[in-house]
Amino acid sequence: MRESNKNVYLIVHGAAIAAIYVALTMIFAPISFGPVQFRISEALCILPFFTPAAVPGLFIGCLLSNLFCGSAMLDVVFGSLATLIGAVGSWHLRRHKWLVCLPPIIANTLIVPWVLRYAYGAPDLIIYMIGTVGIGEILAIGVLGNTLLAALDRYKGIIFRHTPQAAR
Repeated sequence: MRESNKNVYLIVHGAAIAAIYVALTMIFAPISFGPVQFRISEALCILPFFTPAAVPGLFIGCLLSNLFCGSAMLDVVFGSLATLIGAVGSWHLRRHKWLVCLPPIIANTLIVPWVLRYAYGAPDLIIYMIGTVGIGEILAIGVLGNTLLAALDRYKGIIFRHTPQAAR
């Protein structure tokens, strides 16, 4: 595949990932926000295992989701940065299939509670919110994400065949 075609493929793939992230977040908006949250779209955070396009796709998807759903500006910025940090970490761990879920779980668990406190004035203790956000992240990324990873891994040669990937 020519280099320009690869670039177009990566841009389109990243845009598709962002669109799916936004759609899932908005469809499940009642459980996607707040101190106790279960953001189903976070399952997509395992996609850097398959394609580098997932890194900007996840970041833009989270950013747009937070904007469209009326999040506070601190949440838009720092919540999206948490997703970006997690996605970059997953990309760096792509050689270790079952570890790619850890960076987004850790990044969101450590950053989102502070966002909830300072952007929304959540009265709960930070340690409590680390627990509630962490449980939601473990369920969304650790359980749903790894289930998605296993399902997509069977079809990676079809879905992600044009993706430049050094780990294979």
